[in-house]
Amino acid sequence: MGLDTIDRKLVNLVQKFPLVRQPYIELGEKLGISEAEVLRRIAGLRSEGIVRQISPVLDAACLGYQTTLVAMRVAEDKLAETERIISRHPGVSHGYERDNYYNLWFTMAASPGADIYGEVQRLASAVKCEAVFSLPAVKRFKIGAYFDVGGDGSTHDAVQPGSSSKDIALPDLDKLVVNELQQDLPLVSEPFNEMAVRLNMDVEGFLRCARSLIERGVIRRFGAAVNHRRAGFKANAMTCWKVRADQVDAAGKELAALREVSHCYERKTTPQWQYNLYAMIHGQNREFCREVADRVSKRLGLGDPVQLFSTREFKKTRNRYPV
Repeated sequence: MGLDTIDRKLVNLVQKFPLVRQPYIELGEKLGISEAEVLRRIAGLRSEGIVRQISPVLDAACLGYQTTLVAMRVAEDKLAETERIISRHPGVSHGYERDNYYNLWFTMAASPGADIYGEVQRLASAVKCEAVFSLPAVKRFKIGAYFDVGGDGSTHDAVQPGSSSKDIALPDLDKLVVNELQQDLPLVSEPFNEMAVRLNMDVEGFLRCARSLIERGVIRRFGAAVNHRRAGFKANAMTCWKVRADQVDAAGKELAALREVSHCYERKTTPQWQYNLYAMIHGQNREFCREVADRVSKRLGLGDPVQLFSTREFKKTRNRYPV
């Protein structure tokens, strides 16, 4: 799909979607087009797979859920079947083949009180992989994929320093709103009305509650999930360093400040995989991602990283977290 200037600006805007009664009018006012034209263009972006869905990005830890990154070694002739089995797991949101000995990587979430590591092992047994390990986050420096498709230098503050979020107690009304928001936003003039009606709320009260959930960090962002490859960001490199404990914070903050980096974590290590600092670097090609990693490594004295480029995406969705 050839994106014109308005399409590109619209993709930028919907990544941080306005939580107002008539959001498509507000978007149109910013672009100088009608509400009907905004709806038509978003429908086109969806049909082309550039915009995947418009929904909340929730902080799983705030809601008591556990998450981890999982790596597997899978024989080439078993990859397709393994990916089908993993994709069916409701806790798996993102899954990629990567160009490494450990060639299959995915993120998994588990409900409060569940044994997430036991679940990883059960899944590994089901797919008969050659090796598996889990890499839970120790500290989060940045999380929030924002892609400047418009090329206007716009960005969103996605840096979240410090330790990963902790479980917080939510009032019953907040829980109802969180559950109601977890759907792809309809392309109608007042898309939040039916959600509010189902909860016996007025729409302004519903939206105030939604905005409050963002302010409290329960919702990290409300907006569109963008297919970065179709939007022009062809290369995706999970970049991993072995960093001394006294260097991790400074290096993590430096990486988090880069627009090319969407996610940055300190993670636990295993005997098979002793890298502890991770950054997801996005760019138009692999050489760009390598240059970003080399520049940061030299500036901070981190040593050479390993870069795992995604060769195939087999699942990408936003998990639902019922509360």
